[in-house]
Amino acid sequence: NIIEPASGYLASGLEGKGRMEEPENILAYLERYFDRTSDLSGKSVLITAGPTYEKIDPVRFIGNYSSGKMGYALAEECASRGANVTLVSGPVALSAKSSNINVVSVESAREMLDECQKVFPTSDISIMCAAVADYAPANPSDHKIKREKQDVPTITLVKNPDIAATLGKEKRPEQVLVGFALETDNEAVNASEKLTRKNLDMIVLNSLRDKGACFGTDTNKVSIIRSDKSRTDFALKDKSEVAGDIIDEILKILGKV
Repeated sequence: NIIEPASGYLASGLEGKGRMEEPENILAYLERYFDRTSDLSGKSVLITAGPTYEKIDPVRFIGNYSSGKMGYALAEECASRGANVTLVSGPVALSAKSSNINVVSVESAREMLDECQKVFPTSDISIMCAAVADYAPANPSDHKIKREKQDVPTITLVKNPDIAATLGKEKRPEQVLVGFALETDNEAVNASEKLTRKNLDMIVLNSLRDKGACFGTDTNKVSIIRSDKSRTDFALKDKSEVAGDIIDEILKILGKV
Protein backbone atom coordinates (compact mmCIF):
# COMPACT_ATOMS: atom_id res chain seq x y z
CA ASN A 1 0.00 0.00 0.00
CA ILE A 2 1.38 3.39 -0.90
CA ILE A 3 -1.18 5.48 0.99
CA GLU A 4 -2.52 4.86 4.47
CA PRO A 5 -3.87 8.12 5.95
CA ALA A 6 -5.18 8.57 9.48
CA SER A 7 -8.81 8.13 8.39
CA GLY A 8 -8.13 4.50 7.56
CA TYR A 9 -8.63 4.92 3.78
CA LEU A 10 -6.37 2.56 1.83
CA ALA A 11 -5.31 2.70 -1.77
CA SER A 12 -4.78 -1.05 -1.61
CA GLY A 13 -5.37 -1.54 -5.31
CA LEU A 14 -1.96 -0.02 -6.01
CA GLU A 15 -0.03 -3.06 -4.86
CA GLY A 16 2.15 -4.30 -7.69
CA LYS A 17 3.24 -7.89 -8.18
CA GLY A 18 6.88 -7.62 -9.14
CA ARG A 19 6.45 -4.43 -11.14
CA MET A 20 5.48 -0.81 -10.75
CA GLU A 21 1.79 0.08 -11.08
CA GLU A 22 0.87 1.98 -14.24
CA PRO A 23 1.40 5.77 -13.76
CA GLU A 24 -2.17 6.61 -14.79
CA ASN A 25 -3.52 4.25 -12.09
CA ILE A 26 -1.29 5.86 -9.45
CA LEU A 27 -2.50 9.30 -10.51
CA ALA A 28 -6.15 8.20 -10.36
CA TYR A 29 -5.74 6.86 -6.81
CA LEU A 30 -3.95 10.02 -5.71
CA GLU A 31 -6.70 12.22 -7.15
CA ARG A 32 -9.35 10.10 -5.44
CA TYR A 33 -7.52 10.34 -2.11
CA PHE A 34 -7.05 14.11 -2.22
CA ASP A 35 -10.67 14.63 -3.30
CA ARG A 36 -11.70 12.61 -0.25
CA THR A 37 -9.54 14.66 2.13
CA SER A 38 -11.14 17.92 1.04
CA ASP A 39 -14.78 17.02 0.36
CA LEU A 40 -15.91 18.60 3.67
CA SER A 41 -13.59 21.59 3.44
CA GLY A 42 -15.27 24.68 4.87
CA LYS A 43 -18.13 22.71 6.42
CA SER A 44 -19.07 23.01 10.09
CA VAL A 45 -20.06 19.71 11.66
CA LEU A 46 -21.73 19.09 15.02
CA ILE A 47 -21.45 15.59 16.49
CA THR A 48 -22.66 14.18 19.79
CA ALA A 49 -20.97 11.14 21.33
CA GLY A 50 -20.95 8.88 24.36
CA PRO A 51 -23.51 8.41 27.12
CA THR A 52 -25.14 10.91 29.41
CA TYR A 53 -25.11 10.53 33.19
CA GLU A 54 -28.20 11.59 35.12
CA LYS A 55 -27.43 12.11 38.81
CA ILE A 56 -29.26 10.30 41.59
CA ASP A 57 -26.90 11.78 44.17
CA PRO A 58 -23.25 12.97 44.06
CA VAL A 59 -21.92 9.40 43.65
CA ARG A 60 -24.68 7.56 41.75
CA PHE A 61 -26.26 8.08 38.34
CA ILE A 62 -28.44 6.61 35.62
CA GLY A 63 -26.41 5.90 32.50
CA ASN A 64 -25.67 3.35 29.79
CA TYR A 65 -22.81 1.36 28.29
CA SER A 66 -21.92 3.70 25.41
CA SER A 67 -18.14 4.06 24.94
CA GLY A 68 -18.32 7.00 22.54
CA LYS A 69 -16.15 5.18 19.97
CA MET A 70 -18.58 5.62 17.08
CA GLY A 71 -19.03 9.35 17.69
CA TYR A 72 -15.30 9.95 18.03
CA ALA A 73 -14.63 7.94 14.85
CA LEU A 74 -17.13 10.16 13.03
CA ALA A 75 -15.43 13.28 14.36
CA GLU A 76 -12.01 12.10 13.19
CA GLU A 77 -13.41 11.15 9.78
CA CYS A 78 -15.01 14.56 9.30
CA ALA A 79 -11.86 16.35 10.43
CA SER A 80 -9.73 14.28 8.05
CA ARG A 81 -11.97 15.45 5.21
CA GLY A 82 -11.45 19.12 6.04
CA ALA A 83 -14.41 19.93 8.28
CA ASN A 84 -14.37 22.01 11.43
CA VAL A 85 -15.92 19.73 14.03
CA THR A 86 -17.60 20.46 17.35
CA LEU A 87 -17.84 17.24 19.34
CA VAL A 88 -20.25 17.44 22.27
CA SER A 89 -19.17 14.48 24.35
CA GLY A 90 -20.64 12.75 27.35
CA PRO A 91 -18.31 11.08 29.89
CA VAL A 92 -15.92 8.78 27.98
CA ALA A 93 -12.35 7.52 28.25
CA LEU A 94 -11.40 8.88 24.83
CA SER A 95 -9.65 11.93 23.44
CA ALA A 96 -9.77 13.56 20.01
CA LYS A 97 -6.61 13.43 17.90
CA SER A 98 -7.27 16.06 15.23
CA SER A 99 -6.71 19.74 15.91
CA ASN A 100 -9.85 20.41 13.82
CA ILE A 101 -12.03 18.90 16.56
CA ASN A 102 -13.28 21.08 19.40
CA VAL A 103 -14.44 18.80 22.23
CA VAL A 104 -17.13 20.15 24.54
CA SER A 105 -17.50 17.89 27.57
CA VAL A 106 -20.90 17.50 29.21
CA GLU A 107 -22.52 15.12 31.67
CA SER A 108 -26.30 15.26 31.45
CA ALA A 109 -28.79 15.26 28.58
CA ARG A 110 -29.87 18.82 29.35
CA GLU A 111 -26.25 20.00 29.29
CA MET A 112 -25.79 18.25 25.94
CA LEU A 113 -28.87 19.92 24.49
CA ASP A 114 -27.74 23.35 25.71
CA GLU A 115 -24.35 22.97 24.01
CA CYS A 116 -25.89 21.62 20.79
CA GLN A 117 -28.27 24.55 20.55
CA LYS A 118 -25.34 26.95 20.78
CA VAL A 119 -23.63 25.36 17.77
CA PHE A 120 -26.51 24.01 15.67
CA PRO A 121 -27.54 27.30 13.99
CA THR A 122 -24.14 27.57 12.26
CA SER A 123 -23.67 23.86 11.53
CA ASP A 124 -23.95 22.48 8.02
CA ILE A 125 -24.12 18.87 9.20
CA SER A 126 -25.24 17.57 12.60
CA ILE A 127 -24.84 13.92 13.61
CA MET A 128 -26.62 12.84 16.78
CA CYS A 129 -24.59 9.77 17.74
CA ALA A 130 -24.76 10.03 21.56
CA ALA A 131 -26.69 7.47 23.61
CA VAL A 132 -28.73 10.01 25.55
CA ALA A 133 -30.57 8.82 28.65
CA ASP A 134 -34.32 8.98 28.12
CA TYR A 135 -35.04 9.71 31.78
CA ALA A 136 -33.48 11.54 34.71
CA PRO A 137 -34.23 11.59 38.45
CA ALA A 138 -36.72 14.34 39.20
CA ASN A 139 -35.09 15.33 42.49
CA PRO A 140 -31.42 14.31 42.70
CA SER A 141 -30.03 14.47 46.22
CA ASP A 142 -27.32 16.99 47.12
CA HIS A 143 -25.88 14.47 49.57
CA LYS A 144 -25.01 10.81 49.27
CA ILE A 145 -28.04 8.69 50.07
CA LYS A 146 -27.08 6.57 53.09
CA ARG A 147 -28.28 3.00 53.09
CA GLU A 148 -28.11 2.74 56.88
CA LYS A 149 -30.37 5.72 57.55
CA GLN A 150 -33.42 4.94 55.44
CA ASP A 151 -35.38 2.30 53.57
CA VAL A 152 -34.87 1.70 49.86
CA PRO A 153 -35.52 5.11 48.26
CA THR A 154 -38.12 5.66 45.59
CA ILE A 155 -36.71 7.49 42.58
CA THR A 156 -39.19 9.46 40.50
CA LEU A 157 -38.09 9.91 36.91
CA VAL A 158 -38.83 12.66 34.42
CA LYS A 159 -38.36 12.61 30.64
CA ASN A 160 -35.19 14.11 29.26
CA PRO A 161 -35.43 16.37 26.21
CA ASP A 162 -35.14 14.63 22.85
CA ILE A 163 -32.10 16.39 21.42
CA ALA A 164 -32.49 15.21 17.81
CA ALA A 165 -36.20 16.05 17.75
CA THR A 166 -35.56 19.49 19.25
CA LEU A 167 -32.95 20.28 16.61
CA GLY A 168 -35.23 18.83 13.94
CA LYS A 169 -37.79 21.53 14.73
CA GLU A 170 -35.11 24.19 14.33
CA LYS A 171 -33.51 22.75 11.17
CA ARG A 172 -33.26 24.87 8.04
CA PRO A 173 -33.67 23.25 4.58
CA GLU A 174 -29.97 23.52 3.76
CA GLN A 175 -28.88 21.78 6.96
CA VAL A 176 -28.38 18.01 7.18
CA LEU A 177 -29.47 16.31 10.41
CA VAL A 178 -28.57 12.68 11.05
CA GLY A 179 -29.82 10.50 13.90
CA PHE A 180 -28.96 7.08 15.31
CA ALA A 181 -31.37 4.34 16.31
CA LEU A 182 -30.29 1.45 18.54
CA GLU A 183 -33.05 -1.15 18.46
CA THR A 184 -33.72 -4.67 19.73
CA ASP A 185 -36.89 -5.53 17.75
CA ASN A 186 -38.89 -4.17 14.79
CA GLU A 187 -35.69 -2.35 13.97
CA ALA A 188 -36.48 -0.87 10.55
CA VAL A 189 -40.04 0.14 11.49
CA ASN A 190 -38.92 1.88 14.69
CA ALA A 191 -36.02 3.63 12.96
CA SER A 192 -38.22 4.87 10.11
CA GLU A 193 -40.72 6.24 12.60
CA LYS A 194 -37.97 8.16 14.38
CA LEU A 195 -36.67 9.47 11.06
CA THR A 196 -40.04 11.02 10.25
CA ARG A 197 -41.00 12.17 13.74
CA LYS A 198 -37.68 13.93 14.38
CA ASN A 199 -37.44 15.54 10.92
CA LEU A 200 -34.15 13.82 10.10
CA ASP A 201 -32.52 13.56 6.70
CA MET A 202 -31.01 10.19 7.49
CA ILE A 203 -30.92 7.70 10.35
CA VAL A 204 -28.23 5.13 11.15
CA LEU A 205 -29.76 1.92 12.48
CA ASN A 206 -27.96 -0.72 14.48
CA SER A 207 -29.29 -3.67 16.43
CA LEU A 208 -28.22 -5.16 19.73
CA ARG A 209 -28.93 -8.52 18.13
CA ASP A 210 -25.93 -8.13 15.79
CA LYS A 211 -22.83 -9.71 17.27
CA GLY A 212 -19.80 -7.40 17.31
CA ALA A 213 -21.87 -4.25 16.97
CA CYS A 214 -22.97 -1.43 19.28
CA PHE A 215 -21.70 -0.64 22.78
CA GLY A 216 -18.08 -1.14 23.76
CA THR A 217 -16.87 -2.77 20.55
CA ASP A 218 -14.40 -1.53 17.94
CA THR A 219 -16.73 -2.71 15.18
CA ASN A 220 -20.25 -1.87 14.11
CA LYS A 221 -22.86 -3.10 11.66
CA VAL A 222 -25.29 -0.47 10.41
CA SER A 223 -28.14 0.14 8.03
CA ILE A 224 -28.72 3.65 6.71
CA ILE A 225 -32.28 4.80 6.04
CA ARG A 226 -32.84 8.06 4.20
CA SER A 227 -35.79 10.45 4.27
CA ASP A 228 -37.13 8.88 1.05
CA LYS A 229 -37.19 5.57 3.03
CA SER A 230 -34.50 3.99 0.84
CA ARG A 231 -32.15 1.75 2.80
CA THR A 232 -28.56 0.54 2.48
CA ASP A 233 -27.22 -2.29 4.63
CA PHE A 234 -23.51 -2.51 5.44
CA ALA A 235 -21.39 -5.41 6.63
CA LEU A 236 -19.70 -5.57 10.03
CA LYS A 237 -16.69 -3.22 9.92
CA ASP A 238 -14.28 -1.33 12.11
CA LYS A 239 -15.96 1.82 13.40
CA SER A 240 -13.50 4.02 11.52
CA GLU A 241 -14.66 2.39 8.28
CA VAL A 242 -18.32 2.70 9.31
CA ALA A 243 -17.70 6.41 9.89
CA GLY A 244 -16.46 6.69 6.30
CA ASP A 245 -19.59 4.98 4.98
CA ILE A 246 -21.83 7.32 6.98
CA ILE A 247 -20.06 10.44 5.74
CA ASP A 248 -20.17 9.18 2.15
CA GLU A 249 -23.96 8.84 2.48
CA ILE A 250 -24.24 12.36 3.92
CA LEU A 251 -22.27 13.70 0.95
CA LYS A 252 -24.84 12.15 -1.36
CA ILE A 253 -27.53 14.15 0.43
CA LEU A 254 -25.41 17.27 0.00
CA GLY A 255 -25.11 16.54 -3.69
CA LYS A 256 -21.34 16.16 -3.54
CA VAL A 257 -21.23 12.60 -4.85
